[in-house]
Amino acid sequence: MGIINVLDFSVANLIAAGEVVDRPASVIKELLENSIDAGADDITVEIKRGGITFMRVTDNGKGIAKDDLPVAVKRHATSKIHNADDLDSILTLGFRGEALAAIASVSRLRIMSKTAECDTGHILESSCGEVKGIIEAGCANGTTVIVEDLFANVPARLKFLKKDVTEAMAVSAYVEKIALSRPDISIKLIIDGNMKFMTSGDNKLYNVIYVLFGKDFAKRLIEVDNNSDGVRVHGYIGAPDNIRANRNFQNFFINGRFIKSKTVSAALEQAYSAFIPGEKFPCAVLNVDISPAHVDVNVHPAKLEVKFSNEKLVFEAVYSTVRQALENKIERPEFKINPYGDRITAADYMKRLNSFIPVNDGKRESAQQLEFTKRAEAPALIVQDSVQVGESKPFEPVQADIPVVKAEEKEPEFVKIEYGVSDQNMSAAEPFKAERAPVANIEKDDTPAPFDSPYKPVTPVSELAAPVRERATDAQTEPEDEIKVPEYRIIGEAFYSYVFVETGDSVLIIDKHAAHERIIFEELKNNLKKKNVVSQMMLVPIDIVMTNAEACAVGEYADELKKTGFELEVYGNTVSITEIPIELDADAVVPLMQTIADRISNGTGNITVSRDIIYEKALFQASCKAAVKIGHIHDEAHLKWIVEKVLTLDIIKFCPHGRPVAFELTRHDFERQFKRV
Repeated sequence: MGIINVLDFSVANLIAAGEVVDRPASVIKELLENSIDAGADDITVEIKRGGITFMRVTDNGKGIAKDDLPVAVKRHATSKIHNADDLDSILTLGFRGEALAAIASVSRLRIMSKTAECDTGHILESSCGEVKGIIEAGCANGTTVIVEDLFANVPARLKFLKKDVTEAMAVSAYVEKIALSRPDISIKLIIDGNMKFMTSGDNKLYNVIYVLFGKDFAKRLIEVDNNSDGVRVHGYIGAPDNIRANRNFQNFFINGRFIKSKTVSAALEQAYSAFIPGEKFPCAVLNVDISPAHVDVNVHPAKLEVKFSNEKLVFEAVYSTVRQALENKIERPEFKINPYGDRITAADYMKRLNSFIPVNDGKRESAQQLEFTKRAEAPALIVQDSVQVGESKPFEPVQADIPVVKAEEKEPEFVKIEYGVSDQNMSAAEPFKAERAPVANIEKDDTPAPFDSPYKPVTPVSELAAPVRERATDAQTEPEDEIKVPEYRIIGEAFYSYVFVETGDSVLIIDKHAAHERIIFEELKNNLKKKNVVSQMMLVPIDIVMTNAEACAVGEYADELKKTGFELEVYGNTVSITEIPIELDADAVVPLMQTIADRISNGTGNITVSRDIIYEKALFQASCKAAVKIGHIHDEAHLKWIVEKVLTLDIIKFCPHGRPVAFELTRHDFERQFKRV
């Protein structure tokens, strides 16, 4: 006797329901997609007790005719596709014809619908997959679907549901995704009688983001829109100060469908590699428009994952769009005024005020200031901090070496502390020699260690530590490229770390270490891009054992790897490298090639981007070690040079580790703080 059974239709329906419906949020997802496919521009979603006892979705779409109602709840019944050819150009969200049948098989279902051509509507009632009947009723154009007592006939599945509040949060999260994907549709969400949110349907994505995530989140976004090789990427990305500890605020949509994509996520995160800390994740609402023939949306039961015919094309389109926006459009982070901070008392705050370096306003110097100036003028003297560990010493006010320069006055002399470098001849890679500020517990005065990364920076650290040159005269100075610097005035420096600059109607507070670090990093990176690819031959080839998929990917992209300086051959699952880029140490070849192979085989990167990111990480360390240190005194020439770089280079907004370079306070901010407005 045979042991293979043909399952009863009701049992098959329950199994299919397990693939499509696993919680109330998945029910709402399917019903919302049907409403959108019906052409609705106004949709209301209402749930009670997390959706377990009651769910209702109402739309003003084209409706369902009376004769189609009983067919709609059958398996594989759909109006979206007609034959196999339609699968190559799917433009609708739902198309399998399983949603209503799966929902009906595990709940009590009512569908009320009316088309514009009919005078009256009709109501279909179903219980656990069995249609009870269809009656005539008066209702507005469109469709309302009510789902009650979810999983009442499947108690085993009911016990796996979470608490009501958790299920409600899952419903809310998905409705938010739909709202973000269709800003042209007004969507309202009601939970237990309370309206959660309502979008306007004005087709402005920014307004939807504002409604869902709030004003503070929305104003720290950057708009992007770019078309590359037939792939359009548009939407909003978070500024480098708008980041999270997880990927929950990454929202990706392919042709209007919310999806989870490793390719798009990897492209987004790799674009931020030199703008945010490594353990943080960027926020984004990105739409990718691509020909339906190049994307397969039928690879996941819930259609949350897609497959691209050309992963590389999509990756490069997203990466270039985001990277260009970060390099050209980022703004300085907002400075939130809080006079006492989060953890300090008013007394501590006043002590910190005393360490602010005032400008030379012509007043008589105090004995302390005269003593400090006398010590500073000694050319070879390094001021030592006499405060012992554990002692407390208040900050002492000192005379600034940053004068106010008026147009009609001659520029006064400033304190010279063994610099001898013209600010006009200054290079970003040259370290600033400075005296240690006589302030306790600001920063440990460590001598930068030699650069020991396996990746060689374009400019060796030995060159970064060039000997001090004699100050050039005006006649000897060669002018730099003409860059218009806005008018500014250096007000002073706080804690020997933060430079206050007045420009226009605002004041910039610049972290001199972070700013100089970014300046050096950009110069080293530009030098890397300008260099021609030069390879060095290995005396003994480097053999790397990989998975078959990784080895095949490396072999497929061997020509592109050659353009970046690699020469290799693939034998089975072994990659033998005979030439490497001259900037790269042999010890770094294996991890670099493994990273590249993993990314190109999984569609989460390409060769050039992966190489550049790894090189950039090496430059992070070089630029950090060569940058000026906080807690040290630097003369006016160096501070002016840093300030002018910050004012003229748009990319100097965040250091390579993601810390802000400068905050901006407008005149209005000051007047509001002092109750003048």
